[in-house]
Amino acid sequence: MKESAVYIRMRQKVQVVLEQPVTLRTVAQIVAPPALQKKLQMLVIYQVKPADKHLIVLDVMKVVQRIQHVFPGIEIQTVGPAQSILEIQYKKKKLAPVYFVLVWLLLFIGSALAIMNFHEDVSMQVVHQKIYYMVTGTYDNQPLILQIPYSLGLGIGMVLFFNHVFKKRLNEEPSPLEVEMFKYQQDLDQYVVIHENKETEKKIDGD
Repeated sequence: MKESAVYIRMRQKVQVVLEQPVTLRTVAQIVAPPALQKKLQMLVIYQVKPADKHLIVLDVMKVVQRIQHVFPGIEIQTVGPAQSILEIQYKKKKLAPVYFVLVWLLLFIGSALAIMNFHEDVSMQVVHQKIYYMVTGTYDNQPLILQIPYSLGLGIGMVLFFNHVFKKRLNEEPSPLEVEMFKYQQDLDQYVVIHENKETEKKIDGD
């Protein structure tokens, strides 16, 4: 590694607030000579404005241009992602208790109906009746000795599957839902980057 070279690695996603001056250390990791390191870290790359709405895509080329404008003549090497997404954090509005209760009821009733419809489609009650008859030799219209443990096991299985009890995680392993949300977020970030690049190219062509 050359002693005079500066190496920067853009961060994938950064959270910022309105009117925040975004410094280089906020959006990138920096490796530089000690005399230059602190100056680069405090270099303002972008100023967040209300017109930016929610997401900002900061391209590494703009970062390099800004660095060379302030520190002409230094050699810059980039590694990693070519863009950094700045996500503007706004003050969260408090949800009224009545809306919280309505959302909770909607989710509870919807999930309950989904489970009930699934059991009806696969004739779960008939299956329990047949299993009870095969084991005991007698017929019972409501084999609670099977249905009660099955219902408890269904709830416990859902807790283990999602790996959460309210806000508490059961272990360090991510749940399938978290993995799918992570994949979705990656696809969303990729779309934002590509869409922003297309908009930038249109502006350049228009000029």
